[in-house]
Amino acid sequence: MIPFAYQVFSTVIQEGTFQKAALKLNVTPSAISHSITQLENELGFPIFIRSRSGAELTANGRTILPIIQEILNSQARLEQEAADINGLNSGSIRIGAFSSVCINWLPPIIQSFKKQYPNIDISVSQSGFNEIVQNVKNGTLDLGFAVMPVSENLIVDDLVKDEIYCVAPKGFVPKNKKSVTNEDLEDRDFILQSGDYDRDTKAALDYYGIQPNLIHFSIDDQSIVAMVEAGLGLGILPELALQKIIGDVAVYPFEHPFYRSIGLATSAVQAKAPSTQKMIETIKAFVGKKYPEALLVRS
Repeated sequence: MIPFAYQVFSTVIQEGTFQKAALKLNVTPSAISHSITQLENELGFPIFIRSRSGAELTANGRTILPIIQEILNSQARLEQEAADINGLNSGSIRIGAFSSVCINWLPPIIQSFKKQYPNIDISVSQSGFNEIVQNVKNGTLDLGFAVMPVSENLIVDDLVKDEIYCVAPKGFVPKNKKSVTNEDLEDRDFILQSGDYDRDTKAALDYYGIQPNLIHFSIDDQSIVAMVEAGLGLGILPELALQKIIGDVAVYPFEHPFYRSIGLATSAVQAKAPSTQKMIETIKAFVGKKYPEALLVRS
């Protein structure tokens, strides 16, 4: 059996405070504190910095995080294997995804998965590209939707190429009537998410020579559209992000097309878990049905 202190360690990281971890594990805060203190004594160094606002990992705590998480994940995988042998199909899956995948892909994917495996628990965490990959690497997520390339040592399946579009105020029409060119972008301000700037969006901006002083950062896809609608600048968003966005705006492709590649990342350990394997199969089936043509890319 896995030491309870390991479960406490992982839960405190997920919840952010001893109090919330106690509620999650249905124990008292003093039991959480005692378990962490006992673990620190066994290890010989502090693993959390405690404060009124919560608990933060020390440098040594960050070092042991992936090791303890791997132990917990291996135990969960053993339980899933045993459940499969006994015909119970139980288990759990922790998925990380960015907003457009959460909105457009995950509802039908989870719905389809639940019809086949109703006893497998699913949790979804929405965050940025880099955080998702890091959490998959640390073992706090089983699967993560990522934007390629992924530099970490993970198993990654390319899923689809997602074209990037220019979002403009209503009434904007490119000079050639069909696509955005250099002429359309002169002296224009741009609004985008800061997390996108070091990725495929930056490639489009660099190609068209957009200067950093013309770039303004927003919070999310919907707020970008709202600001564009108000005439505050142009936006750059991928097709997936535009599918359920509400706003009275014009959307045009760039004369020189740009794409982001969406992938699915997992670790070598989690890739062996039965529930993870079944979810990967479900995700690939969904993407293959939705994108049957040339945009579908598989490694």
